[in-house]
Amino acid sequence: MNTKLQASILTIAAATLATVAFVVAPASAKDKEKAGKHSNHATTTSAAAASSLLRSVPEQPPAPKPGQHDSKPGVAWKTVGGTVKEIHGETYTVEDFDGSQMKVHVGQGTKHLRGNKKVGDTIRAEITHGGFANSIQ
Repeated sequence: MNTKLQASILTIAAATLATVAFVVAPASAKDKEKAGKHSNHATTTSAAAASSLLRSVPEQPPAPKPGQHDSKPGVAWKTVGGTVKEIHGETYTVEDFDGSQMKVHVGQGTKHLRGNKKVGDTIRAEITHGGFANSIQ
């Protein structure tokens, strides 16, 4: 190979390597800084870590204690379906198709699809972890 050609190739390779080093070094330092911030938290769960890094997992408040329930709409936890067995104020007792009963709390923030419910109606409700019905149909 020609020495001029070799020198040109070597110069281009060195310039490319230097450019890559300038781009990668700051990004690597930011990653190490982020990792340093999170390494102090020994009790961080993998979901919380993913949430803080990816910012895609919504934060949920802790579940209410037994005997307590949510009083307003929130993050949907699951959908339940069954027959309304009792209605006491804002609390519906719903028996699902397996025979299990659970209490669903209905309030001003609940979207009532297809009218108000009464004992004996079959319903489907989207509830929060604390049992508040975001919607009921």
